[in-house]
Amino acid sequence: MDKFLQAAINEAKQGKKSGGIPIGSVLVLDGKIVGRGHNQRVQKGSSVLHAEMDCLENSGRLKASDYQRATLYSTLSPCDMCSGAILLYGVPKVVIGENRTFQGPEAYLKSRGVELVIEDNNECYQLMESFIEQNPKLWDEDIGE
Repeated sequence: MDKFLQAAINEAKQGKKSGGIPIGSVLVLDGKIVGRGHNQRVQKGSSVLHAEMDCLENSGRLKASDYQRATLYSTLSPCDMCSGAILLYGVPKVVIGENRTFQGPEAYLKSRGVELVIEDNNECYQLMESFIEQNPKLWDEDIGE
């Protein structure tokens, strides 16, 4: 398995272990992880700290040219908010662990020139499937339903 996707999975597991939603993300620049994060809406009482947003926050201030050659890894298909951040910063490539439990606006990202790689990773799928089954109300809250 891709070591960067594995790092995102490790973030998702950390989020689950700390009582949150098991979604993780890493930002990779020039073959190195420059930021990592996991969904922390529950842990920090946040309305915006999805995994990708936490990852971008933890990456610190980067130059536009850095984002434009970076790859974002996420264990789950990015939602509208996170997709907006991907477009805002011009991240050209997103590797998605799985999109069966939830699919964000992937067609829109593609139409805007973002390359998407869908791994359909079983570990990512199982993490989300079991979480959604055990926490349906929390999951609905996270995706705005």
